[in-house]
Amino acid sequence: MRSVLLCTLALALVACGGSSGTQSPNDSGSGDNDAATDAGDDDAGSSDAGTSDGGPSAGRFFPDGAWMYQDISDAGVNTESKAITDWLANNGSWGTGKLQIDTSIEVLTAVSSTPLLDFQASSDFYSPDCDHVKMPVPVGGNLEGESGYDCTQDGDCHLLVVDGRTNQLFEMWRADFTGGTFNGGCLAVWDMTRVYGPEGRGEQCTSADAAGFPISPLLFTADEVAAGHIDHAIRFILPNARMRKKTYVHPGTHAGGPSATGTAPVYGSRWRLKPGFDMSRLPNEAARTVARALQKYGMALADGGNIAFTARSDQRTTHKWSGLLGSHDLQAIVPGDFEVLDTGTVTTLTFDCTRTPLGVRP
Repeated sequence: MRSVLLCTLALALVACGGSSGTQSPNDSGSGDNDAATDAGDDDAGSSDAGTSDGGPSAGRFFPDGAWMYQDISDAGVNTESKAITDWLANNGSWGTGKLQIDTSIEVLTAVSSTPLLDFQASSDFYSPDCDHVKMPVPVGGNLEGESGYDCTQDGDCHLLVVDGRTNQLFEMWRADFTGGTFNGGCLAVWDMTRVYGPEGRGEQCTSADAAGFPISPLLFTADEVAAGHIDHAIRFILPNARMRKKTYVHPGTHAGGPSATGTAPVYGSRWRLKPGFDMSRLPNEAARTVARALQKYGMALADGGNIAFTARSDQRTTHKWSGLLGSHDLQAIVPGDFEVLDTGTVTTLTFDCTRTPLGVRP
């Protein structure tokens, strides 16, 4: 019965088939996808996979007390801040050398008829970090960078689904439907009614992002940019060779495979665009909208890869990226334009995940 259901679902999207590849353990590396590859260019046909918002009402995935919604305009600065930004500037800067935007990640929305499917855990599933439960898979949806549910490009193939029926956010790394079988890497299930503490889902625990973060709440959208405000922190990534080895800092709870020494950036760290940044350096109002969010809510170092910023695909948003914000429109922003915030003591990475009880309900 399960195989029939999977093939029926797959045939509604793409042919049953696909390929799986390998990645470094606990390093989802989303920035390896080129920003020119936009899932919004694909037509998935008839779909129950989402609305123009693609997420909970008002774009909020968690209660207001969640860390990504906090105004950090006046937050304290790390004593190593300048040393960290100088290190990055002198060691390759952002992944491609310039601040670039990837728009290939999709966030899907489950509806009343969306099936819950079991999956075969792949070598990219880690225990006890990851959750092995049935996952909602909307008909007509797609993986990151793909037109359907086959992971054909050997990328990160994130499958992100908001399920309002249970107030849960399901985020899977390295999802793939092959020959009617649902193969899954690390699945992190988040309770959207709770405020998670600084330890997140658990110290030393990964998620669908190497730092242990939820991905969806940190993606900015074309609708937000068109409205002129982004009211949350933004996800950013760097090559692992430009992050400090064997360390992470809250709100991160994990790191992938960082290998740099000295005062290199730390997984999980939060950065704030300096208040005196000259907005006239940016080419349009859309870029300035992102910059203002970076001043008020900052950005969080989430993963290993090459494309620094991750925005949501415009396949299921009202506004489109074309003519609004280009993938290179933030390239004038350099590491020295940021301050690294003081978010606590740097933790030594051990990979000894200890899952913790969920945070408090507001």
